[in-house]
Amino acid sequence: MTTQQPARAGALLREWRQRRRLSQLDLAHLAGTSARHLSCVETGRAHPSRAMLLRLSTALDIPLRERNALLLAADYAPAYRESSLDDEYLASVRSALDTMLTAHEPYPAVVVDRCWNVHLANRAMSVLMDGVPPHLLTPRPNVFRLTLHPDGLAARLANLTEVRTLFLERLVRQVNATGDPALRELYEEVCRYPVPVDADEPADGAALRPSPVQLPVRVRTPLGELSMFSTMATFGAPADVTLAELAIELFYPLDEFTASALRDLAEQAGAR
Repeated sequence: MTTQQPARAGALLREWRQRRRLSQLDLAHLAGTSARHLSCVETGRAHPSRAMLLRLSTALDIPLRERNALLLAADYAPAYRESSLDDEYLASVRSALDTMLTAHEPYPAVVVDRCWNVHLANRAMSVLMDGVPPHLLTPRPNVFRLTLHPDGLAARLANLTEVRTLFLERLVRQVNATGDPALRELYEEVCRYPVPVDADEPADGAALRPSPVQLPVRVRTPLGELSMFSTMATFGAPADVTLAELAIELFYPLDEFTASALRDLAEQAGAR
């Protein structure tokens, strides 16, 4: 083993500790080790065991993908498998996702990965994706591009400025929490999207209606303005990198008009 490998692993640990705003003493206490030993690990003077790296990763809440990278940096084999969602290994997960998406109709629902790329969507998502040009749908749709690009949903959002602000705040928090370069590239890209000059013109006094959620998504459609909010769901105790990075976003109507419109759209689609 070269002396560079422990130093690489130690440097990664130090980056994660600083990102989590923990002192060496704080992290050592959480991981059941000494601050002195942790200091030696971070500087490469001590080579941590595989078990110690996994304890430190848990204490730092490091994502599974980055835990594997940390183990590799210390010359250990990865601890977590990374599968394709189409693999037989994840067949039960795919079935569960399909069931959840279908059961949520007539309301929109989508499955995304860590970079907000869309892997699965139910039929009700058409209310948000209809009219989106092909260049935003290939090779895979991305929630932030679909929502904020002027050729995408942005042109139909009645509260684009609010949505854009919230989305960018959410994304920069994720970038800071994970240090993921792909997410940083996505953030820098969507920040550059121009905002239409006629953004946020209220329809029928919708902006004045009180809402129990901080920021509903208000979409202009041929049926009228639809107001929705969303919740996110993730898998508990994942042992696979792909599974750990999946999230299900479920949209719900904020008023009876929206609920009725979504039911009507589903009935029309079923009658075709």
